[in-house]
Amino acid sequence: MRLVFMPDKSPVTYCGAVINVGSRDESEEEQGMAHFVEHMLFKGTGKRRSRHIINRLEDVGGELNAYTSKEETVVYASVLTEYAARAVELIADIVLHSTFPQKEIDKEVEVILDEMQSYNDSPSELIYDDFEEILFDRHPLGHNILGQADLLMKFTQTDALRFVSEQYRPEEMVFFVLGNVDYKRLVRWVSEYFEDASGTSPAKKRTAPDNYAPQRKEAGRNTHQVHFMMGNRAYDLHHPHKLGMHLLNNLLGGQGMNSLLNLSLREKHGLVYQVDSNYQAMTDSGMWNVYFGCDPESAGRCEQLVLKELKKLREQKLPDKLLRKYKLQLTGQLVIANEQKEHLALSLGKSFLRFGKFDELDTLRQRIDAISAEELQAIANEIFDPAQLSALKYS
Repeated sequence: MRLVFMPDKSPVTYCGAVINVGSRDESEEEQGMAHFVEHMLFKGTGKRRSRHIINRLEDVGGELNAYTSKEETVVYASVLTEYAARAVELIADIVLHSTFPQKEIDKEVEVILDEMQSYNDSPSELIYDDFEEILFDRHPLGHNILGQADLLMKFTQTDALRFVSEQYRPEEMVFFVLGNVDYKRLVRWVSEYFEDASGTSPAKKRTAPDNYAPQRKEAGRNTHQVHFMMGNRAYDLHHPHKLGMHLLNNLLGGQGMNSLLNLSLREKHGLVYQVDSNYQAMTDSGMWNVYFGCDPESAGRCEQLVLKELKKLREQKLPDKLLRKYKLQLTGQLVIANEQKEHLALSLGKSFLRFGKFDELDTLRQRIDAISAEELQAIANEIFDPAQLSALKYS
């Protein structure tokens, strides 16, 4: 198990365990198990009931959270630094000693079923899951993180304990801490509270997705708006074009209101309330998409406007002035994001899990500055190729 620590003079300490297991690591019969286990970590350990877990940090103003993604489960806390040891011990207890009581399982299954229904009631969120099934057809990366209701209702205490024993191995964990904590004390706490983390397992084997074939699908959702998504497979976490892809996605449809897609579809033509693009890199693959919602009569025009912007990026090299502007924008966004200490702490843990290091902002700035207009055009020609785009339409 690795421990990574970043000193910070804030009166609040942020800490947690990032575990190298997500929905892609489930068997076909286990779909939803990683997320289910994450929920159940809060429901009881060998020495605590659920209410004791809830109150342990909240009684002193702290917070305890968790989430599950395609490739990781994260359990983390924020607490006044004077209670940092309490947070480390609690996280160790729920990660290593959860008992998954069957009566709690019976209740929590209903909670997760409600969570599933909330997604089904939100087409602008559901379309992301359905689109991933298209991009990663018949591969675990295409599975919904929440799983399937019929499988969820069959999960038992035995299933959860087996999954944890197989996946929650110390060599698959990083414990991260950001705060004003004495390092020697921190090492002592982690060594003591995680001393029961044991066992060795073979190196995690993940099968990369097969060759990709674009698809175009339409689903009747009886929605007032048309919800539309198009996209493609993209670069993995270790690809040399990864950062360039982040920059290209950011200028195309990132969080800024000055993104090319927002300026075209919303500001110039007034056709949408929301349009954005997203890029997510994973250990052996990646995905990129554009999403918009609009009135049914505008859907065709909106799609053509998106394709027009993609064509420009493929055929026209970005002028130096614009390239400098977009580099400054991305750099500024990264700096501001890292001022949010919780975000910084999570990035610290995930970076060490994937790369065994953490890039300082100066290093990232230098790498962004080194991206050329020619590289961005080459990326656009590969990822934005219209012949390789899949599409999904809700209407």
